[in-house]
Amino acid sequence: MTAPLRLHVPSDPGREHWARSVLESATLDEVIEKEDGIAQWLWERWRVLETVGLDRARFVAITAGYRRELWLWLMGERTWAQCCSGLIGRVDRRLGLR
Repeated sequence: MTAPLRLHVPSDPGREHWARSVLESATLDEVIEKEDGIAQWLWERWRVLETVGLDRARFVAITAGYRRELWLWLMGERTWAQCCSGLIGRVDRRLGLR
């Protein structure tokens, strides 16, 4: 029997670039979903999700559904650990991992 999948909270990526982008001209959805966005950054660290059948497009959709909390992190109202831990829970619930 294999151990259950456990996602980790990666090191804080820094929010300055993404926050500046959304404050200047980009939409929040762009900052989350584009190739250089938050979802892609996380996907590169959580590629293990492919082993349980989650593809990048679905992961991006799950992450985009978490936009309010990501906005709060971008604006400094949440810590990275708070935000990312909540996203991990959201992913787990969508996949029924726990």
